[in-house]
Amino acid sequence: MIARYWRGLARAHRAADYLQHLRAETFPALQRLPGFVGVEFLIITRWASLEVIAGFSGGDVEVAVVPEAVAAMMIEYDRRARHFEVLE
Repeated sequence: MIARYWRGLARAHRAADYLQHLRAETFPALQRLPGFVGVEFLIITRWASLEVIAGFSGGDVEVAVVPEAVAAMMIEYDRRARHFEVLE
C-alpha cells in the first residue's frame, strides 16, 4: 500500500468551490481508477492563539472536537490535535 500526500491551501472565499470540485470531479475520477483504495482527510485550521482554541475546545486545546454525527462517519480519527506555530 502506498500513501500519496499532496497539500494545497484554498482561498477562504473559494473553499466551498474547491469542495464542490472534489465531490463532483476528483473523487468520482479516483473511484474509477484500478488500484485506488480510498481518501484520508487531514484538516488544518488556523487560529490566532492557543487561548482562542481553548474557547473552541472547552479548555483542553489538544482535545479533538468531533460531533457524534461526524464520528459515526469515520473509520478512525485522531482523538488529540497537534499544534504548530506558523512562521510567515
